Amino acid sequence: MSNVNEYKDIVAYHPGYYIADIIEDMEISQAEFATRMGTTAKTLSQLINGQANISNDLAKKLSAMLGTSVEVWQNLQNTYDRKLIEIQQAKDVDAQAELAKKIDYKYFVDVIGLPIARSINEKVANLCKYFKVADLRIMLQPDFLVNFRSSASCNNEKNIINSRAWIQTAINISKSIETKPYNAERLKGYLPELRGMTVKKPEEFLPRMREIFAECGVAFVLLPHLKNSGVNGAVKWVSEDRVVLAMNNRGLDADKFWFSLFHEIKHVLQQKIKTVFISSTVEEMKDINDKLEIEADKFAMNYLIPPADYKRLAPTKYTSDDEIVEFAKSIGIHPGIVAGRLQHEGIIAQNRCSKLKEKYVIEIKHIA
Repeated sequence: MSNVNEYKDIVAYHPGYYIADIIEDMEISQAEFATRMGTTAKTLSQLINGQANISNDLAKKLSAMLGTSVEVWQNLQNTYDRKLIEIQQAKDVDAQAELAKKIDYKYFVDVIGLPIARSINEKVANLCKYFKVADLRIMLQPDFLVNFRSSASCNNEKNIINSRAWIQTAINISKSIETKPYNAERLKGYLPELRGMTVKKPEEFLPRMREIFAECGVAFVLLPHLKNSGVNGAVKWVSEDRVVLAMNNRGLDADKFWFSLFHEIKHVLQQKIKTVFISSTVEEMKDINDKLEIEADKFAMNYLIPPADYKRLAPTKYTSDDEIVEFAKSIGIHPGIVAGRLQHEGIIAQNRCSKLKEKYVIEIKHIA
């Protein structure tokens, strides 16, 4: 260990550095200096090499021997300790800098209202403060917020950090949403009304949707998509009587929006309080509990289009737009949901019925 530590423009001089100079000026050996100081040669050697710190006792001996104050040596030790902290902080920030570059900082300026950063170090500091972590690398740890099918690696590190950033952002925003205690039966009772909103415009249904969720103990957060997050939606219980349901507004085809919403609602009703569910487009990030995911998919599919009604439609590749519209009207849902299901199941081509599939435009901005 050296008695001088340097990193970039930060230099930390251990008190032993100055003691070595004094011994040289006195033109005596370390052993003799140790004897005159009233300590052992080993202790002095450790001190000179930066392997031991100046204790109050050693500071008193040095001050008596050299005619200085005790505070001189205590201050040298304190300054060295502070510089070491500065060096470690600089190293930590630099180690996080590459990780911060993988996060779209402008997203957080535009959506959350984080201050514009003049340097990468400012970005790191602002992101750490917002996400409430001491180090951005903590967000890559396997047990941070959500467990994925595979741990973070060089190949999916960008997805992992951004997905967790998106989820943490939803949690932070949810804190400003007042909700009643969670009530599963109340939520089930509102499902028909929520389903009926599929034929309305977002500006009509979103205010009422938020009210319904709040009544049931669900903090509903709709966020813009965060680049490289790969997350469409998430469900996280923040207490036993409060749950966050978050969705993004990326490519908001009506059918995808409503399928995702009812998928996440099922995760809420599953009430797995210790599990964070995410809907992702990235294979490694998909939820590790396949059974619950399949259950949520089936619920969303069958609640939006009941099996008996779907059987009555008896869709084929020849099913016309008019038939889809008439069928959707008869069961009270948006025709785009029916078209999306037929496309998903490969019954009709992806380019069929495009005029039936409405794309929502929802502008979102939250202020932290």
